[in-house]
Amino acid sequence: MDDANAPAQWHISAFNVPRYGVGHEGLVGRVRELRARILYDHGRRPDFRADDGSLRDDQDLDYGAWHFIARRDPDGEPLGYIRLSTPVTGALFQSRVFLGDAEYRRVLAAEGVEPNVVFEHSRLVVEQRSRKLGLGVHLNAVAIGAAHHLGAEIMIGTSGTKDGQDRFHGRFGFHPVPGTRRYVEQYTENVVILVHRTDRGAAEYADLVALWSANFPALVAAVGGAWISQQAESHPEPRSLRTIRTGAGDCWRPMLFEPRYADDRVAFGALLESDDVTEVHDTIDTQLIELIRSREPHRRFTDIELADKVTEQLAGAAPWSYGAWAWYPWSGRLVHVLPREEFRLVRTDRNREKIQRPQQRRLLGRRIGVIGLSVGSSAAVTLALEGVGGAFRLADFDELSLSNMNRLRAGVHDIGVGKAVLCARQLYEIDPYLDVEILPEGLTDDTMDKFFRGGESPIDLLVEECDTPYIKLAAREYARALGIPVLMDCNDRGMLDIERFDLEPDRPLLHGRLGDTRAAELAGLTAAARAELILAMVDAERISPQLAAAFPEIGRTLSSWPQLASDVALGGALVTEAARRILLGEDCESGRFYVDLAELIAPDRNTAAFAATR
Repeated sequence: MDDANAPAQWHISAFNVPRYGVGHEGLVGRVRELRARILYDHGRRPDFRADDGSLRDDQDLDYGAWHFIARRDPDGEPLGYIRLSTPVTGALFQSRVFLGDAEYRRVLAAEGVEPNVVFEHSRLVVEQRSRKLGLGVHLNAVAIGAAHHLGAEIMIGTSGTKDGQDRFHGRFGFHPVPGTRRYVEQYTENVVILVHRTDRGAAEYADLVALWSANFPALVAAVGGAWISQQAESHPEPRSLRTIRTGAGDCWRPMLFEPRYADDRVAFGALLESDDVTEVHDTIDTQLIELIRSREPHRRFTDIELADKVTEQLAGAAPWSYGAWAWYPWSGRLVHVLPREEFRLVRTDRNREKIQRPQQRRLLGRRIGVIGLSVGSSAAVTLALEGVGGAFRLADFDELSLSNMNRLRAGVHDIGVGKAVLCARQLYEIDPYLDVEILPEGLTDDTMDKFFRGGESPIDLLVEECDTPYIKLAAREYARALGIPVLMDCNDRGMLDIERFDLEPDRPLLHGRLGDTRAAELAGLTAAARAELILAMVDAERISPQLAAAFPEIGRTLSSWPQLASDVALGGALVTEAARRILLGEDCESGRFYVDLAELIAPDRNTAAFAATR
């Protein structure tokens, strides 16, 4: 948005970073670098320079806040910035830390307000050359206008005094709090607490603040910064272009909004006022009824009794604000769901007796890694459907192609999407509360440790379905060293491979079929050697006649070995059954097992036919 009355044309973008900030670390990092560079001011404030020479301004308040970045031209560099924090992060406010909890509460009491209506604006930074052009005025007006729009009664903040910053804020209706002026080493100047009451207007800039307040919804280019490219300086695209890029790009994580939190209500409102929602699915009423019935399945409720139970469950909350809303940026769908525990209780209700509630909770606490997301995607989706695993780590470097669609569940609009991205989307559409990580670069020597250990979140079980012999062996070497069980479905004759490295730390890889061969020995294989090695891994004498006949034709009359959707679907079921047994500590030993449908559906296995002849 531009203000025609400004001495210069300013392009200001606004975005909100969720309070947990998952997936926004890069964006927050760029914002911090921008602030630190301006605050450092060529050495004037040396505390913003780290020992390694980097410029740092890391603050927890960046998560859960609104951020505003200003440029002179749409494609120009950022020249200024300001942050607006909402009541949900009030415990972290700079002014609260500056004053201490007791003094902070006294300041609010003197103003006659509760913490839930207090916003804080901070980190107003402007490049030296832009200060005389009025950019600081507009950034300040933007933050104050946004706070007015979002329902603030009080704005509070710290202000330096060396360059007259406190007097500058006074022109917007801020007044200093007596007795709060003190020297702060980091800023190399005296700092004072300022307070602004929205009901008293914005002094000489009242009209400008009102303008920005009215235009705040239009200013919000996207929620959560999801549209921001690798260059933080990029300006908002037209919404139609942004929607197309979002749907066809590499986004894969939904955004969750819980209206019980003030900052989520703010972000949710901004999303609804944008053009980024294509469909709204609100079935919370029927979900609540299912929840009530699942808790008392023996009872037959009347309509009045159900209505009373729903009212009791809501406990005073409006139906629209109960639970969470999941926005899926790749489709634009906005979906209302129950709170996490209630959602999962209802979604897995039909698992009971086969998987009891305590077992369900144990399974949801486990993390499963999947390598290779053609065949592996069937396993991952089936695992998620059954509630086997509440966290997943997915690795695949490949993109969906048309020839993959004979066995991989996807639509033609997904062609060209990364397989890891596609699988993550499908998992989140089953359960938006899952914890999913992806390695779209696939599993390599460089990503091996990240995949298996993931910092403080190691995987509990590996599903290995990749096509590269080196990775198949290297992954098993790593799994064996860490004591992680490995499952592999070969989508031919229903062959399931189980290696219990958690119970047998010295077990030979692939049951010793390759002898003492190490992954390091498999680099640079020819196509023929690769095919021969894969045959040795799966046991050439036991594969189906059709697959045996296909191998000599690969690269001649066939582009690759044949695979069928039915075989892949069966593999997903077999992997899930074995994974569930392993993770629950039930009997499931190492070995190879065949569930050959060609044999199981043979005429001599027809029990109905035998019964008819008796």
